[in-house]
Amino acid sequence: MGGERRTDDRVAAAGRGATTIADRVVAKIAAQAAREALDGVPEGGAPPHASVTVRHDSARVRVGVELEYPSDLGAQCGAVRRQVVHRVGTLVGMTVPEVDVRVERLHSERSRLAARGRTG
Repeated sequence: MGGERRTDDRVAAAGRGATTIADRVVAKIAAQAAREALDGVPEGGAPPHASVTVRHDSARVRVGVELEYPSDLGAQCGAVRRQVVHRVGTLVGMTVPEVDVRVERLHSERSRLAARGRTG
């Protein structure tokens, strides 16, 4: 009939195509999540950076961070892992079975003074 719509031979919208999110986009989200977990960047430090390997709906993440010293390094790395899993899952819809956190540098008051050319 004129007003009837046939749905039995049509493919649902979700089945007509695929959405692909580039690894670099997921890496950018992961790096920002790490920064959020650490409440920013140590004075004189570099922001967190990340690389990812995406397969289907799963992302394995590697994050490099610089931390203040002395501090609870294990707790900070745990916070980074949790935030990366949460943000990637929420924003991209991917599971994150693995987040490797690499502490690349520690920043202390002494190292900041040395960088300014003074010793304390």
